[in-house]
Amino acid sequence: MKVNNNLVIFMPSIEGGGVEKNFFLISNYLSKKIRKVYVITADKSFTKNLTSKIYLITPNSYFWSKRGRYTKYFICLILLLKLNFTLKNFLVFSFQANIYCILLSKILGKRIISRSNSSPQGWSRNIIKNLIFKKVLNIADKVIVNSYDFKRDLDKKFNINSTCIYNPLNKKEVENLGKKKLNFKLFRKKNSLKIINVGRFVDQKDQITILKSVNLIKDKISIELILIGGGIKKEIMINYIKRNKLNKIVKIMNFLTNPYKYIKKSDVFVLSSTFEGLPNVLLEAQCLKTFIISSNCSSGPREILLNGKAGFLFKVKDNYDLSKKILKYFYNKEKLNKKIKIGYQNLYRFKEKNNLEKYFSLIKKFI
Repeated sequence: MKVNNNLVIFMPSIEGGGVEKNFFLISNYLSKKIRKVYVITADKSFTKNLTSKIYLITPNSYFWSKRGRYTKYFICLILLLKLNFTLKNFLVFSFQANIYCILLSKILGKRIISRSNSSPQGWSRNIIKNLIFKKVLNIADKVIVNSYDFKRDLDKKFNINSTCIYNPLNKKEVENLGKKKLNFKLFRKKNSLKIINVGRFVDQKDQITILKSVNLIKDKISIELILIGGGIKKEIMINYIKRNKLNKIVKIMNFLTNPYKYIKKSDVFVLSSTFEGLPNVLLEAQCLKTFIISSNCSSGPREILLNGKAGFLFKVKDNYDLSKKILKYFYNKEKLNKKIKIGYQNLYRFKEKNNLEKYFSLIKKFI
């Protein structure tokens, strides 16, 4: 039986990353449980991933989907304001632009649940911002985070009591997509150590640290690296590859709808982020039984890798430490592959159905 009320999900900018995967999964699940679910977004092209049961509220023109993130925030706040005149009773659930959405929701007299996606290390770096976040987050009816490390950081920094719900993981889907065949040879050398990274080419993801570490050890072992993604740092990465003559061992590929078959073919997945929330891509690499070497950033990787029992952790932005971890794995593969098994066995924590139900159970208290 459905809850007889209205839920408005606020997600202005859909950019094709891990946050978006969670947004689609959670929104579609909630539409089965709640009478009417509305989604406010400026990105009309991605809405095909949402079930037809969801009521879409978007700008009339595709013009807005090509604008910057803050422009999308503004137009979607206007759409939320307009909705308030036609739909009187609803709960707001924000996935993005949380501070703006909390403020507007409270001005309109609406209850709001806010979902934070990444560690405060990435978005609260000055005193004024900290004061604003502390005031505004405390007026939300509930704040959801996606890892316990994240919860500890956020609660301490802003004096709130957030709720941790892990990202829902569809393990079977990832495994099935990983079995898809490649129609070309991904890696050139038979006995090389095959490394992969999947993520946006932005400062946060810091793929340049991976390139520097590979450059350090390229003459010590046979190694190949695939970087999958796109973003503003792509040109810098290409220039680094050319300058250090890494063209024969490093390949950059554009964003893919199914990166899992590429991860499956790799020996090692490297995450080099400077901050995260709970990186989906590490969970997916564990599903595919690929060894993981990750930066020990706030937050998520340490929790997923069980403090190093399920993979290696290296110091953030430390290419020397990363290169040592890569060499250690190369020379001790058989012994260290037991860490893959430990990670795989502990994926039950992120089971899709359980975590989706946790979202609904929490929302039901406020709707």
